[in-house]
Amino acid sequence: MQLTFSREEEAFRQEVRDFLSDKLTPELRRYASRMTSVYADKETALAWQAILVEQGWAAPSWPVEYGGCDWSVAQHYIFDIEMARAGAPPLSPMGIGMCGPALIGHGSKEQKDYYLPRILSGEDFWCQGYSEPHAGSDLAALTMSAEDDGDAFICSGSKIWTTHAHEANMMFCLVRTDATGKPQTGITFVLIDMKAPGVTVDPIIMLSGEHIQNAVFFDNVRVPKANVVGEINKGWTVAKYLLEFERGGSSYGPRLLQRIAGLRRAAYALDRMTPDLDAHLTQAEIDASTLEAAELMMMAELAGGGTPGLKASMMKVRGTELSQRLTEIGLDLAGIHTQPFQPEHTETGGPVVTHAPSNQGLVGPESLVTVSAKYLNDRAGSIYAGSNEIQRNILSKAQLGL
Repeated sequence: MQLTFSREEEAFRQEVRDFLSDKLTPELRRYASRMTSVYADKETALAWQAILVEQGWAAPSWPVEYGGCDWSVAQHYIFDIEMARAGAPPLSPMGIGMCGPALIGHGSKEQKDYYLPRILSGEDFWCQGYSEPHAGSDLAALTMSAEDDGDAFICSGSKIWTTHAHEANMMFCLVRTDATGKPQTGITFVLIDMKAPGVTVDPIIMLSGEHIQNAVFFDNVRVPKANVVGEINKGWTVAKYLLEFERGGSSYGPRLLQRIAGLRRAAYALDRMTPDLDAHLTQAEIDASTLEAAELMMMAELAGGGTPGLKASMMKVRGTELSQRLTEIGLDLAGIHTQPFQPEHTETGGPVVTHAPSNQGLVGPESLVTVSAKYLNDRAGSIYAGSNEIQRNILSKAQLGL
């Protein structure tokens, strides 16, 4: 894919580069280079978000009236590319990338006026209440109940694999308000205060030793009906809309290409580049560039007022599986330079580096100080946001008519 940009677009690229050079601190870059999860911790995410909010660039895909940017498709693309090249940490997607679009698409004016500024400021830090112990990729099987109590619902049940629930003060959640019809009906989309009486959060420690996910229990939690997004019993419509942004709202291509470049640097620094490894990395570059081209096409549709649609499933499958492939290449490349996960020995809970002085300057999740923890963490990529098997079913049914 060969792209050419106008003089104005190149000027915008320089503006982004100057901003990143000035505002992206060494501490933020270092944190991002050692990340093993797709999520930054709350402190880092909000610190970087505050910098972007001040610049007006925290939610560029939102409508301008809510704090977004009136950018062309090329500007969105340039911004994503330069953020990846600079090694900027990601923002938490739950607020800006997921709840925000759901409110913009289906929320009332009062909800948008109240919550959208709080999402941007970080005053509200969100988690997602979708999966349950018996309702993951088969999300319509959820059973968390919401009993009508006048101007509120009384909610009881549990959610699981809830990212950042231990740090969030708000949750957007799917609850069962009617169990008499089809599974997809009788579901309502609500906003829940995580500090409300009856909410309990228990940690789930991942294979990599990190505390990112949680189990959340609700015991007669009172949720005002003013916190219903969309219509009662029609939350499945909001949920599907939001899932398109969860699965397809991120640009995988630019960050994957930067990781591949980091693996190449590591291979040469360790004198371990071989024709076979070079072929694997070249194929990964082709796949990541193809994905990037598809994402650019999707950006054009979004700029025209569309949604990710079925492309979201395709992006999610290709992006997460390519990411997993890169962690496997990184693990092979690191070889004897890393030991199995021993969190007690490192500040980040990553693997122990035994003898790899040449790893200095290596960047990205495949750097030798994070490779095994990143490998373990990334196993979840093909499961979260709807397993990749489910995504293929969606594509085969909706696109191919199978």
